[in-house]
Amino acid sequence: MSRRYIFDKDGIRFRRKKTSVWTVVRRILMFFVASLSLAVVYYVIFSLVFSTDEEKKLRQENRMYAREYPELERKEQLLSDVVDGLMVRDDDIYSEIFHTSAPDVNPLSSIDFLSGYDSIPDHDIVLRSAAKLDLAGASAARVEENFRRIAQVLGEEGYSIPPMTNPLKNYSFAQTGASTGSRMNPFYKVSMQHNGLDMIAPSGEPVYAAADGTVSNVIRSRKGLGNVVEIDHGNGYMTRYGHLADVEVRKGRKLTKGTRIGYVGVSGNSFAPHLHYEVIKDTLVMDPVNYMFASVTPEEYVNMLVMSVMTGQSMD
Repeated sequence: MSRRYIFDKDGIRFRRKKTSVWTVVRRILMFFVASLSLAVVYYVIFSLVFSTDEEKKLRQENRMYAREYPELERKEQLLSDVVDGLMVRDDDIYSEIFHTSAPDVNPLSSIDFLSGYDSIPDHDIVLRSAAKLDLAGASAARVEENFRRIAQVLGEEGYSIPPMTNPLKNYSFAQTGASTGSRMNPFYKVSMQHNGLDMIAPSGEPVYAAADGTVSNVIRSRKGLGNVVEIDHGNGYMTRYGHLADVEVRKGRKLTKGTRIGYVGVSGNSFAPHLHYEVIKDTLVMDPVNYMFASVTPEEYVNMLVMSVMTGQSMD
């Protein structure tokens, strides 16, 4: 570093010029500001002239989004129109069969468009969304075909509606006991085959026919299922109502859905008051819970399924 000297007139000699601390600090700050400004200028020039790999990748993704989004919007609108049509058909079927409006459930609620998107690269989201929309469109087409088949079956001569309503009124999922399958017998404390659904209710609660049909058998007994009513609904369907306290119908009587046939009781081998309800199709034992969706909300239906599976002990 060069040294600077000044002439001292009073002493008639040269002496070294001293630099103050503030002068040094000011020079350092000016150098830092100048360097920073120059770096900014270089960066701006570099950004305008050159592109990094990441910037090129982002521009490619933007171009892909610009191409894909119009097609996605078209597919989304098409799918929305299909869903609206299915909802109209659903309302018509529920009104014709169940004499009520269809449950107010979003048809797309089970389609999770964002499932797994937090673990895939951003540039794949559009492609995944397009695949999801294609899958939803195919599902909607299958549902529409099922509606056509249902309408065809309903139009066949001699067709009768299966037993799809609850034989007990004001029934909640909390009253659901064990359903079909191997269950612990409350008397023998061993696993035994259980062929019906235990519907817990107080003694004297009215029991109603689950669908139109003819009383095929009436049994009065102190053993087994106790007092039983069996109804033939046609098309191979039969329902059986056990442990009744009293029976109000006779064999051979034709019934309409909702006709009172008896009352809940503890007749036969019953652990507590309840209705033992069976659904049989062509001599095969069916799970009655699967036939009750017409008389409960979707949420109650799911809870009934869970309760019927989780209950390990039957009541008869």
